[in-house]
Parts: sequence; C-alpha cells; structure tokens
Amino acid sequence: MIEFKRLQKVIDGNTVIAVDRLKVKEGEIVALVGPAGSGKRVLMDLFLGHAQPTAGTIRVAGVDPGRERELFSLRVGVLFAEDALYSRQSAYANLLFHCRVRGLPPNRAHEILAKVGLADHRDSRTSDLPSGLARRLAFGRAILHDPEVLLLHEPFARCDEATIHLMGGLIRQMADEEKSILVLADDSANLGGLCDRIFALNQGRLVEAYAPQADEQADLPFKIPAKLEGSVALVNPVEIFFADAEEGKAYLNTAEGRLPTRFTLSELEARLSRRGFFRAHRGYLVNLQHIREIIPFTRNSFSLRLDDEAGTLIPLSKSAAAELRELLDY
Repeated sequence: MIEFKRLQKVIDGNTVIAVDRLKVKEGEIVALVGPAGSGKRVLMDLFLGHAQPTAGTIRVAGVDPGRERELFSLRVGVLFAEDALYSRQSAYANLLFHCRVRGLPPNRAHEILAKVGLADHRDSRTSDLPSGLARRLAFGRAILHDPEVLLLHEPFARCDEATIHLMGGLIRQMADEEKSILVLADDSANLGGLCDRIFALNQGRLVEAYAPQADEQADLPFKIPAKLEGSVALVNPVEIFFADAEEGKAYLNTAEGRLPTRFTLSELEARLSRRGFFRAHRGYLVNLQHIREIIPFTRNSFSLRLDDEAGTLIPLSKSAAAELRELLDY
C-alpha cells in the first residue's frame, strides 16, 4: 500500500506540494497526471526518500522511504523516467548485475527477459536495442525482485504499441496479484484503460479527475468552455479556484481572472462534482483543493479562505458546513 497524509513540501519559502490524503490500496493502479512543473519530480523524490516532507507522513509498502532504506529497496520496485541502463552490456548482463546485488539466483534474469519479451535479445547490447525494447528492460529491472509496490514514472515513454500493450498487461497482472501501483505521467495517454483512478496534479495539489471505468459511461467534458472576445477558452478544472453566479450565469474564477460561461451554476456543478468541487453556498461552487482554511465566525456562520493570491473568502452555509465536515472528516 502507498499512503500519505497531510503531505507538504516547502522549498525556498514556496509550498510546492500540498496534498491532504492519498491511498493506493493493494491491487489498485492509480495515476497522478500533470505537466512539467506540476510537482511530479518533487513527489518522486519524496516517495524515494531523496527528500523529506516539511510536514505530513509518507508510507510506501509500510515503510518510511527516507528512514528505512533497506526495507524500501526490498519491497518497492521503481521505474524511472530515464531507462538508466548499462549501455555497453547485454540485456542479460544488466539484469544479472541486479540479481547479484539483490542476492537473487541468475535464473531470475532469464525469467524476467522472457516475461518482458526479450528472450531473443538476451545477448544484445543495450545500446543496440530500439527504444521500446530498452524500456521493457528497464521495466524488467523494476520488477526483478517481485516487489510489493511499483512506482512508475512515465512508464510508456519512448514505447511502441507492442511494448505499451505488453507492459500494460504485466502491470495489470501485478495489480491482480494484490500489488499497489502508482504511475506518474505528463498526461493520461494509455492510462485510461489501465488505471482504477486518475488524479490531476497541478502546482503540487491533487484533484480527483475520474475513475476511467465510470468515465467510459459519462458524457461530461474534462475542460470547461469559457467565453472570450473572439474565441473560446477551454479551462482545466484544476485551474478554477471557485465559480459564482450572476444573473443566472456561472463565472469561473482563475488566476487569469473571472471568465464567463454559458452554464448556470447548477449545470456547472453537474460537470465538476466529480472533479473535487463542492457547493459551499447557493451562489458558490468551490474547488476543494484550493481551500486553505475553514473559518467559523459565529455558531451558524462560516467562511472558506482560498489559497489564491487574494486569500478570497467564500461564504459557507450551515448545512454545507456540516456536509463538508463529514466529507473531509475534520
């Protein structure tokens, strides 16, 4: 299992990671998806124990990655974005080296070569392998010791269709064996049919994007259209701090400003309820990932302070406050 709670990482005074909770259970495949700069590399450093969280806890396969290095190595398999292979050695020699390091029998290297479809390339120098086959070898190294947990960074980078199909099948098979698998990727390409849950990662914050199996039956757009002069902007939900209503129409409040939509607030809520948005008040729909604090003013009066530059305060109705307390368990 992979689990972190109230995770925060501050670098040079900036909060680059702020995630309240995430759990990847045994037998589950979860992806965190976001472009360069979204926080994936910082998260990977935290998962590997290369960096310590400023606050909160991380457990990967039941261990603290930064303090229990030997146990982490035994229980966790890691596929990095780069293949990091010994280019002058053969495919077999690459795996044999890691077998010796881990105290595994040499035959394990043969087993893995066959599993990733490289038995016929046993003696090929790694530098001569096509990029897709080199990726298979790197994946084979990650699963060499039959780990309990897999951390996969851009698993399908530089892969051909045959390799994507083969590796996807192996990843699903490992999940069926009750292993926990976390994928970090720039986008959701090739992940929809593989993952149980996919989260969007934006500025170090997670938004539950969708459960792909459920999404196959849904006809809801991932981006929200907003009207601009002479064009239509397509807004990613993670960029929306909150939405409010004026004269029956909803407006999206983002770092770029207040953008008008053609939707009512209720119509917008239907599109965003699965994206981590909450109706705080009859006139406000709030992105839960951007709430900094909940402020009680009186027994029946509350506000939400957002983490935007202005520290915007959003009214929270009494009934919504009770619902939010149950939802967030605070």
